[in-house]
Amino acid sequence: MIFQDPMTAFTPVYTIGWQIDEQIRAHERLSRKQARARTVELLAEMGVPDPARTADRYPHQLSGGLRQRAMIAMALSCNPSLLIADEPTTALDVTVQAQILDLIRSLRSTYGSSVLLITHDMGVVAETCDTTLVLYSGRVAETGPTDALFAHPGHPYTAALLASTPPLDGPRPHRLPAIAGAPPAPLERPAGCAFAPRCSYVHDSCLPAPPPPLLPTDNTKYPSGAPALQPGQFAACVLPAEGTPLPPRLINTDLSSGEPHQ
Repeated sequence: MIFQDPMTAFTPVYTIGWQIDEQIRAHERLSRKQARARTVELLAEMGVPDPARTADRYPHQLSGGLRQRAMIAMALSCNPSLLIADEPTTALDVTVQAQILDLIRSLRSTYGSSVLLITHDMGVVAETCDTTLVLYSGRVAETGPTDALFAHPGHPYTAALLASTPPLDGPRPHRLPAIAGAPPAPLERPAGCAFAPRCSYVHDSCLPAPPPPLLPTDNTKYPSGAPALQPGQFAACVLPAEGTPLPPRLINTDLSSGEPHQ
């Protein structure tokens, strides 16, 4: 696992190399000399300059980017089939963020590991992920191929997240729309859709129970004009009953005013 803050993930009283060595020796039958050789090799693969010398340094002696590279080396030390990256770029500057993301992308093909990336940055998601799963209050709001989900979000929360992201081109909005209210506490979650108290398009069907995932092939539930979900895309959202007008979707929000088109 790649932790959000490598400064607190590493033990401050031991060198970086010692900690990676111990990780390797805990899972593989290697001598200390063999483990250290493997550690230096991993640090070199992560782009760490002078890896043998860096291995003898303590966490506080390294920059944030080097600590994160060392954390990735430790996570890959035993060739995992799944690599979990928890906000791996949060504490880094923009240039180092791009370098770490490039490194994670290259590791997928080099090591053949699947990567589970946990992040709140939609730009990182669009640039890095093949499939996206959107969570709200501990429940799955939507999942699907990243390109399809960004192009045609099927859940109001997903659409609101995308609408609150500054556009790369076109007119610059005076103010980005914000999602009203705050997420509910885990023990105070409403009986129905957890997003209902904050959703501009809530209706009676949203309140009795949590909505089940809507299958993309179940087009009978889509009134005329509703955006169809793409293959592999699922949204836990209750749509209006057949024959009733479709309320404005957040994806159609005017970013310059924050008001939905009618």
